[in-house]
Amino acid sequence: MAAIHLPRAMRIGGGVLAELPDVLAQFGLSRPLILTDAWLAQSGVLERVEHLLAQAGIAARSFTGVVPDPTVASVEAALAFLREGNHDCVIGLGGGSPIDTAKIVAVKALRDAPVSAFKAPHQEDAPALPIVAVPTTAGTGSEATRFTVITDEATDEKMLCAGLAYLPTIAVIDYELTLTKPARLTADTGIDSLVHAIEAYVSKRANPFADQAALTAMRLIWPNLAVACADPGNRAAREALMLGALHGGIAFSNSSVALVHGMSRPIGAHFHVSHGLSNAMLMPVVTAWSARAALPRYAACARTMGVAGDAESDQSAVGRLVEALHQINADLSVPSPKAYGIDKARWDDLLPLMAEQALASGSPGNNPRVPEAKEIVGLYRAAWG
Repeated sequence: MAAIHLPRAMRIGGGVLAELPDVLAQFGLSRPLILTDAWLAQSGVLERVEHLLAQAGIAARSFTGVVPDPTVASVEAALAFLREGNHDCVIGLGGGSPIDTAKIVAVKALRDAPVSAFKAPHQEDAPALPIVAVPTTAGTGSEATRFTVITDEATDEKMLCAGLAYLPTIAVIDYELTLTKPARLTADTGIDSLVHAIEAYVSKRANPFADQAALTAMRLIWPNLAVACADPGNRAAREALMLGALHGGIAFSNSSVALVHGMSRPIGAHFHVSHGLSNAMLMPVVTAWSARAALPRYAACARTMGVAGDAESDQSAVGRLVEALHQINADLSVPSPKAYGIDKARWDDLLPLMAEQALASGSPGNNPRVPEAKEIVGLYRAAWG
């Protein structure tokens, strides 16, 4: 049995940003609040979206104070801005941070409760303001998921919030918006979407629908990630990564992520490492540790990605997968926590808390091999460098 949830409308392809006014009109929406960050405000992308909407007679207001790894304070500031206007929907324009901010703001617009009241295992399913996702990175898949992650800056906890309330009504997926992404962001977001696909496929909550999305994501991402990093203007590689990110998002939203994500969030919260980068730091070590509990599944990932042949044994295929994950980290200059510059004493001191926070998120419970806290501490030590 599987319960499948998707955005009501998706517009996909090069240049579809131009269709944003049409798809808003299709849903009877005319008073959007755009949530984005300072970089997109300065880059001309926000101005382009505002101009598109103005030409169609849609009066939008824009909030440009979204921060990376959105905090409770940044969410409250965006919510206060929303309440100054008369808005009928929220547009998240940008990477995972603006889209995640749009999701929680859309929910809190109709609920009077602190963000902490929404964190997992709580499920928020009743409708929020309509959410419109316009991704400008190929990574988080947030345009197709029923999750958002908000940092409680008081406790350094990344709070996972889940439920149908966070699923965008509309997603406008235009790979041309990613053509100017720098190599580091391309690498980090691309590995993030690869992790989504692999974890969704090996998850205890995997199902045949999500499996197909996950396998498609792997086929699209693996051969194109290094190409897009080396040749940012390569349109075919950019389109493949954008579609791969979407399929990865669909996959994990309809099965789940697992141990890598559970362990990744505390690294991001305590040490301000970007989400895709902290996933990449952990992926080879966690895969090697988890594989024996789902050998055929991990082997299928290796074959789908083309790093192992069909005739190879599962054991051999998984060995090649772990090797390939180490190699892509090396090729894309993914640092270990040590090489990133994290203080060793602080890292060691925080390991018990990080393990506890990882388990509390629920994601490790979906892993094929479910760890105890002391095993998570051991994995953090192994990933250190």
